[in-house]
Amino acid sequence: MPAKSDVLIVGGGHNGLVCAAYLAAAGLKVTVLERRHVVGGAAVTEVFHPGFRNSVASYTVSLLNPKVIRDLDLHAHGLRVVEREVSNFLPTEDGRYLATGGDRTKREVAKFSQKDADRLDAYGDRLDIIADLLRDLVLQTPPNVVDGGWRAALPQLVHAAALGKRFSKLDMNMRQELLSLFVTSAGDYLDGWFESAPIKAVYGFDGVVGNYASPYSPGSAYVLLHHVFGEVNGKKGAWGHAIGGMGAITQAMAKSAASRGVDIRVNAGVREIIVENGKAVGAVTESGETFRAAAVVSNLNPKLLYTSLIDAAALPTEFRQRISQWRCGSGTFRMNVALSELPDFTCLPGKERAPHHTAGIIVAPTLGYMERAYFDARTQGWSKQPIVEILIPSTLDNSLAPAGQHVASMFCQHVAPTLPNGESWDTHRDKVADLMIETVNAYAPNFKAAVLGRQINSPLDLERTFGLIGGDIFHGQLSLDQMFSARPMLGHGNYRGPLPGLYMCGSGTHPGGGVTGAPGHNSAHEIISDFRRKVVRRVS
Repeated sequence: MPAKSDVLIVGGGHNGLVCAAYLAAAGLKVTVLERRHVVGGAAVTEVFHPGFRNSVASYTVSLLNPKVIRDLDLHAHGLRVVEREVSNFLPTEDGRYLATGGDRTKREVAKFSQKDADRLDAYGDRLDIIADLLRDLVLQTPPNVVDGGWRAALPQLVHAAALGKRFSKLDMNMRQELLSLFVTSAGDYLDGWFESAPIKAVYGFDGVVGNYASPYSPGSAYVLLHHVFGEVNGKKGAWGHAIGGMGAITQAMAKSAASRGVDIRVNAGVREIIVENGKAVGAVTESGETFRAAAVVSNLNPKLLYTSLIDAAALPTEFRQRISQWRCGSGTFRMNVALSELPDFTCLPGKERAPHHTAGIIVAPTLGYMERAYFDARTQGWSKQPIVEILIPSTLDNSLAPAGQHVASMFCQHVAPTLPNGESWDTHRDKVADLMIETVNAYAPNFKAAVLGRQINSPLDLERTFGLIGGDIFHGQLSLDQMFSARPMLGHGNYRGPLPGLYMCGSGTHPGGGVTGAPGHNSAHEIISDFRRKVVRRVS
């Protein structure tokens, strides 16, 4: 007999685990099916070289929603997050550096421009106002664009009116600022505020993180804004490290879910969503096991769900066509390296642990550098001078590497999600990995010699291992036509799929990517509402 649940969740990534924990707390019987040998999706910690372990894909903490942390009691299940001592460290082309974070930012920026230092407070105040407004929307289901006349449309109109009331509190100047952040480029926005290249590079980096685009591409200013929503231990805008790596977050989530009765199955990849009489009723695993449920929830990239796991004939033709055009690909090349010693930067010498070693170290000194990297990748597959962010979490967490040695996360951009001329990333991954290390070595000349081992994940590796199509860390680009009520598509921005009984809870839904837990939280709210209204009936 097939296993039966109230809710079946496909994909044990962090949003799937969050959704499961909330559903179980509401009294529903929940089963989670995870393809890999471990839950956590792209937020996992693994040994990659003897004695060295690190976060494999996602690599830093800020966006994890504090309400999710509280509701799932993650600290009681082992989660501990520590803040970086320096937020960001950027070596410059002229041999100097910019270090940001807290009180030091204004002093550091003044080394390059007193005018820019004087403008920092106003810049921060404006972003804070808008970030606070949008932060309130993170845990809200967007208004859904629906057909069906006034009866169906009225609740959505009421919802939209409530949101409109929040925005109406902004004065005209701030409304214009909000519009600019949604439609302009990060580069143009920052050029309007600052004159010195280093501070624009530090802030502009957030506009290209996971975003395969030039910092001067329209819409990249929103991606910049997306990355300031977060907080660490109550400190807004801060970035931190989970002790034990990103897997510590998802292991705490799994423990929370299990303590509420969730049945979590690993090595249980799904090959097909079962559709009967136009309704999603279960799933069949790759091993042939059948699971049935009143509701099926996907934590996968929407494109992967609808083009690979559901019979095309079961989906509306127009929906199938539109979802096939869902844009993915974040230009990400992710590496871990085991190090015999800390990098010794020419601009700030020293191999002994120092605060800048705890920072997000950005090798991309100007917005122009970032733009050239993008155009290189577009034409030849990867940039001649790539964008590299380095984190050395072992400076904050001695459990990751042997004493006296270190582990570094390298988040590398820009690379083409799909190489030109039909070439494969399997052919070029090692060559590009060498380039990434050489790029860092140009600023810290001991870096290459210090590498004891490395783990390489090209965009193709990220897709094969974690289901990140084109290596897309967000499950779909954060562009205006793929956000809010249009994520993943107008008419389905409320976490409900095109088939009765089918829901979505992954990063391909509002509010998008990052280890936030917000899509899982919001989806669970909608599913619980449907069960309470008996739109979905329990499986007996």
